[in-house]
Amino acid sequence: MRYRRLGYFVAVAEELSFTRAAQRLHMAQPPLSQQIALLEKEIGTPLFDRSRRTIRLTAAGAALLPEARRLLTDLDETVRMVRTVGEATAGRLAVGFVPSAINGVLPDLLRAFRTTHPAVDLTLREMAPDALLRAVHERRLDVAVLYLPISEPDLEQRHLASEDLLLALPETHPAAAAAAVALADVAEDAFVLPARHDVPSLHAAITALFADAGITPRVAQRGVWLIQTLLGLVAAGIGLAVVPSSAATLRRSGVALRPVHGTAHRLDLAAVWRRDHDSAALAGLLGHIGTGAG
Repeated sequence: MRYRRLGYFVAVAEELSFTRAAQRLHMAQPPLSQQIALLEKEIGTPLFDRSRRTIRLTAAGAALLPEARRLLTDLDETVRMVRTVGEATAGRLAVGFVPSAINGVLPDLLRAFRTTHPAVDLTLREMAPDALLRAVHERRLDVAVLYLPISEPDLEQRHLASEDLLLALPETHPAAAAAAVALADVAEDAFVLPARHDVPSLHAAITALFADAGITPRVAQRGVWLIQTLLGLVAAGIGLAVVPSSAATLRRSGVALRPVHGTAHRLDLAAVWRRDHDSAALAGLLGHIGTGAG
């Protein structure tokens, strides 16, 4: 019942209307309102501000919403896993990946795997690099796709792709007219940079890029690790950014992507899994990558 009430809460929170939420849940409004009231009583604090014509989440409700979504997702995944084992189907495979991987080779890899293993219950999780490695170690993920290098002796790795580094700058920037841009030409510009702990591989590559050019970048914003967010901040004129070449697939309006002149730095994307993990589904996925081990 607690999980069911969390589902009711998420529906009302997303619709911000008991009427629309009840229609979405295919139930009457009074029982829905009663269940939300019971949840609030159980938690001990109001989750919705009902003092206005349009309801709003309270601070407590806003804090609960992402946690409720996570709990419901975890419950759904657990039920699917148990059902798969109980029905003696082909198994399951949990794949985690850094968000930028979906802009590159990952979709083709997943498409090929689904063609050869249609009965495998495939679970996909988008996570930050550190969280991916923890999930692999804790057996919540079978394999993770992220950028190298990593220093994990208990993990195997297989190279997936290499990406060049590109400079992202506003289309109106004077340097955008060049086919390639030297960092020295934009040394006075501010940059949007990732934090070391969020994306250590990208951070290390960018740090090496600036070090080779003898430049200490002026930082406008630090700690941004989603490529879509980086490009959005570039478009807004907050600063320039260095991004993987797969970012070109996003085609962000107002942003020009140019090669960095005179650099050989690249990012290597790899699949990473536990050394002791033995799974036919995992072997099937790795078979589509090739035999080059890290």
